Amino acid sequence: MRAANILHLGIKELRSLLRDPILVVLIVYTFTFSIYVASTAMPETLHKAPIAIVDEDRSQLSRRIIDAFFPPHFVTPVLITQAEMDARMDAGLDTFALNIPPGFQRDVLAGRAPVMQLNIDATRMSQAFTGNGYIQTIVNSEVSAFLLGYQSNAPPQVDLILRARFNPELNKSWFGSVMELINNVTMLSIILTGAALLREREHGTVEHLLVMPVTPFEIMTGKVWAMALVVLVASACSLKLIVQGLLSVPIEGSIALFLVGTALHLFATTSLGIYLGTIARSMPQFGLLLMLVLLPLQILSGGTTPRESMPEFIRFVMLSAPNTHFVMLAQAILYRGAGFAVVWPQFIALTLIGTVLFSLSLARFRKTIGMMA
Repeated sequence: MRAANILHLGIKELRSLLRDPILVVLIVYTFTFSIYVASTAMPETLHKAPIAIVDEDRSQLSRRIIDAFFPPHFVTPVLITQAEMDARMDAGLDTFALNIPPGFQRDVLAGRAPVMQLNIDATRMSQAFTGNGYIQTIVNSEVSAFLLGYQSNAPPQVDLILRARFNPELNKSWFGSVMELINNVTMLSIILTGAALLREREHGTVEHLLVMPVTPFEIMTGKVWAMALVVLVASACSLKLIVQGLLSVPIEGSIALFLVGTALHLFATTSLGIYLGTIARSMPQFGLLLMLVLLPLQILSGGTTPRESMPEFIRFVMLSAPNTHFVMLAQAILYRGAGFAVVWPQFIALTLIGTVLFSLSLARFRKTIGMMA
């Protein structure tokens, strides 16, 4: 093995990548617009939902409820009449239409349970499901606060003080942006290495490499370091410019330590991309194979749902996946400011998993090269 061969083969891969505009656009999109959209439009996040209110009571309490709806969860409420409510919802202007009945404040002060109507456009499924709970909480909170001015309530026996650690604003875009970045690192590293191998096979350049004084190890290592470098640089720029800059997500830990963990993760995922590229015979086949592998990796890694909520068997099996350990170290470093003393088990696990995947991929790659020779 010669380091010069690995260097020149990697540079060749970088030049080939630059000549592929589709992959270049995919890289830029994945680490910019995709992360921004995913973090600001998470399905469970209510963001600037349009709401209209019919105030038939026109009381102090009704005005208090109206003033409680404000950005970023809702747009400023539009005051309409009851006759306009159905027409506006049919036209798709409002997701929520709240009807405060006449005598609402009087009934509340009298101890009765007045009924308030909330119409929801259920075709906007994510906002409808989340906004229902938001509106109930806001109305109940304002009614309770209003009653404190008219009724003497005994102080609670227990005062529960909440401290939201690592995300004091409970801003879901903080979580969504980092998790999208983690998923995109995995996805793109597999795609780039697999596509690099299939591109050479389709263009017939593999045969040219076979007659050169290079070994399969050098060919594969050149592809791995080149594609890993591209994803590593793109993820670092995205973390600094998009996550920290545009989205203003606070990063608690060391970015350098996170990038070292990312490099170990890329060592495993690029090797996996080579392995999948040796199995597939064309790019469409590689895309179908990628769906079967990538979706379980991302969904069951703990980035979408906590691993504690998964069956024990799934949790055990997913310990062999690099995503699981990458999500652990990324959340620990970026959210909780953990140092190497905390995340070293994940670093060791990624090193071992990457070594195994690289060995399997190299064996498969040698077999494929031997068949072509």
